[in-house]
Amino acid sequence: MSERVFAAIDLGASGGRVIAGVVDRRSVVLHEVHRFPNGVEFVDGHHRWDITRLFGEVLVGLARLAIEFPDVESIGIDTWAVDYALLDGDGRMIAEPIAYRDDRTDAVIDDVHALVSPEELYAVNGLQFLPFTTIYQLAAERRSGRLGEATWVVLLPDLIAFWLTGVLATEYTNASTTGLVDVTTRSWSTTLLERLGFNPPSFPALEQPGTVRGSLTPERSAALGLPSDVVVRTVGSHDTASAVAGVPATERFAYVASGTWSLVGVELDEPLLTDAARQAGFTNEAGVGGRTRLLRNVGGLWLLQESLRDWAERGEPESLPQLLDQAAALPGGPTFDVDDPVFITPGYMPRRITDAIVAAGGCAPDSRAALVRSIIDSLAVGYARAIDAACELTGRSVDTVHIVGGGSKNALLCRLTAAATGRRVVAGPAEATALGNITTQARAVGALPDDLDEVRVLLAASPDLVEYPAGKLVAR
Repeated sequence: MSERVFAAIDLGASGGRVIAGVVDRRSVVLHEVHRFPNGVEFVDGHHRWDITRLFGEVLVGLARLAIEFPDVESIGIDTWAVDYALLDGDGRMIAEPIAYRDDRTDAVIDDVHALVSPEELYAVNGLQFLPFTTIYQLAAERRSGRLGEATWVVLLPDLIAFWLTGVLATEYTNASTTGLVDVTTRSWSTTLLERLGFNPPSFPALEQPGTVRGSLTPERSAALGLPSDVVVRTVGSHDTASAVAGVPATERFAYVASGTWSLVGVELDEPLLTDAARQAGFTNEAGVGGRTRLLRNVGGLWLLQESLRDWAERGEPESLPQLLDQAAALPGGPTFDVDDPVFITPGYMPRRITDAIVAAGGCAPDSRAALVRSIIDSLAVGYARAIDAACELTGRSVDTVHIVGGGSKNALLCRLTAAATGRRVVAGPAEATALGNITTQARAVGALPDDLDEVRVLLAASPDLVEYPAGKLVAR
């Protein structure tokens, strides 16, 4: 059989999808089977994910997959990072997961740092400080008393896998975002778990991408109409890990995984744990193939998404394509710090952005298109700053910036990034996460070359990639 089929369950903060990938030794062709929306909901005093509803949509997608692609061999699961569910001793979820954009961690950050200093944390976990990292969420959970009710802490892609297979484990790339993994030993840090009082509850054992998690339970297999030999295979279950694995790079490159967040960085063989990296706000997250993703979390399309939501709730909805066309016709707008924590929580985004522009010495935008132009300009400047810092920290040069994910379809963002960075930009694929997910499964069974760089050469042959030449920003 020359063609083989693998499936990706890809859940993002704004939407999810089930995608089939048809693979031969020369190409990977994606077929969207089911797509559905996602978003946080304010329930019981917290911003939460309705993971129960999302899993219902996953099952709808898998049932359709069984009809459209009955020869599927395996299923890989990826989601956003840091969030988790608490399970009791019988494997029941205690409550719908609280979202990382909830402000509950504000009250516990100093408590965590009193037990383990930021410098000590970085030496162990290699992560930039972000107030929503799992380590702070669990401290808030402990303060609420809910942590004591739990037997297991399960990251969200592993929760979906558990509901499909009945097997509990933790995929390594996603675990590396929790702040509780020792990046040197590549294992759970017993030191951090004990000093922070997080053990118990238990964290399921770590598992590398490419590993068979388990077969579908007989009940799931029968209900979905999928063959009993279909397995769930661990992939880079942090969606950015899969997205970087799907970067079609053949040169010295930096990546921008541009979605709700922008993850901007370079790929290394080993973590970079210098104090200079810590002070520059760079994080060391695990990548597919044993690699390290040295990156910064930079503000993302969330700024646009929340602005559109705000206007729609006011009864004045806007068309994003139209706004982007209008913004492209404007001169460069005043910029602001897209990394400011003030933008993490939902609500009142246009007002908060305007306040940030004025606080930075700029004039308040006189139209919605002008506000959008400032957002895009500020993202491009943020990308350039992060890439330049990564080059300085690592002593590496970068020829090309690969923008993958939803932002790769934003021509204005790609053009301004080429101008801000002074480097060639290659945009696409938009579905890099699904590509990385599926190619990891295919590599594990010999359907694609085992070497990640060989697979990237194959992906670089795609006719759908768009190039933007290096340029210079117009002075403003």
